[in-house]
Amino acid sequence: MSDLTLEPLRQPFAARITPPGSKSLTNRALVLGALAAGPCEIANVLVADDTEVMLEGLRRLGFALHVDRAGHAGDGAGALRIDGRAGTIPADRADLFCGNSGTTIRFLTAVCALGHGRYTLDGVPRMRQRPIGALTARLARLGARITHKPGADGFPPVHVEANGLRGGTMSYGSEVSSQYLSAVLMVAPYATTGVRVDLTGPQTSWPYVAMTLQLMRRFGVTPELHHDAPGGQPSRIVVAPGRYAPTRYAVEPDASNASYFLAAAAVNPGAKVTIEGLGSASLQGDVGFAELLRRMGADVVIGADFITVTGAPRISGIEVDLSGMPDMAQTLGVVSAFATGPSTIRGLHTLRVKETDRIAALSRELEKLGASVDVEGDAITITPARRVAAAIDTYDDHRMAMSFAVAGTRVPGITIRDVECVGKTYPRFFDDLKTVTTST
Repeated sequence: MSDLTLEPLRQPFAARITPPGSKSLTNRALVLGALAAGPCEIANVLVADDTEVMLEGLRRLGFALHVDRAGHAGDGAGALRIDGRAGTIPADRADLFCGNSGTTIRFLTAVCALGHGRYTLDGVPRMRQRPIGALTARLARLGARITHKPGADGFPPVHVEANGLRGGTMSYGSEVSSQYLSAVLMVAPYATTGVRVDLTGPQTSWPYVAMTLQLMRRFGVTPELHHDAPGGQPSRIVVAPGRYAPTRYAVEPDASNASYFLAAAAVNPGAKVTIEGLGSASLQGDVGFAELLRRMGADVVIGADFITVTGAPRISGIEVDLSGMPDMAQTLGVVSAFATGPSTIRGLHTLRVKETDRIAALSRELEKLGASVDVEGDAITITPARRVAAAIDTYDDHRMAMSFAVAGTRVPGITIRDVECVGKTYPRFFDDLKTVTTST
């Protein structure tokens, strides 16, 4: 693994960029395509570590994939055709290595429950520290037979003795990942009796669940979403037995990865960037990050399919609950180090079980940068101070590398360690960052 010392801006930049396709949408679309009743064509597929392990997992389950990687060397995008098998799993036995991709192990555990045979899912050592019991317990309630390694109940590896899903009713509260719920919902049409989910209490990262529901509709299955009152909180989701349809789908750019370019513009007065392909019509909740930058004082314009941010002479601190878009916490934390006052970011309980303990990692590295940081429960308060050169540890976490690269656009002497970790979702990130920040 190598390190990279960034050069701060010599002058404000003006750039337009379309980041590669969304990881969240890519992996959901791959699952829905595999479950569809016929061939699906998916364009602008992200080519990165997290999607590669999903593709390999589907291959090992027996699905026929035809992948065009022509765009890989250029922009990290590809296209593919997947021959859906209408909810059946071709292989009756498979060992699936999921790396450190939470979406892959969670979504494929649910997919395997539809099969008829024996399947094992595992990953890197860090994956074995990331809980999955909330998913496996709910799949068991719907008729799946799933076990864990003795002494590691609720954590990978996962062993699935599959004989299809019966279906039924389950409750779902505020778990550490919305991906558990998304995994159940995507396979629910193929449960014998369908699935009803009673939602209790505040939902974790609800925009990601809403994304899943919208994509299911795009592939031909329409879940019923009920609310406790008109305009109130979601209270129930009902998925009747059905089939996903053969579909052509183009993945939109990754909103989470777009945030780093928006942040770089926000912390550099006069800098301007336009993200093309994302805007008010996006399926991704993380486009809301632009509104946070507006609240802090940046000039922000949001269209249906573009977002433009221009850096103001100064930005102010912010108080915000990020439980709806927790992947933006690191980016916002770094932006907060350039504000004129303190910022408090709440709702971060899911960050403890990501690629690393992101609350602890963010706190340590912001302090290296010169900020004062206080952590209380799932909230972090950042008080800016004079920013200093620092070597930033990334903890094998792509978002640590990309978020602290924003600081390197303004502060001399910022070194990002182990930069290859961005390969998880954005292999060309540092090339694209250089192109954007040197454009005029």
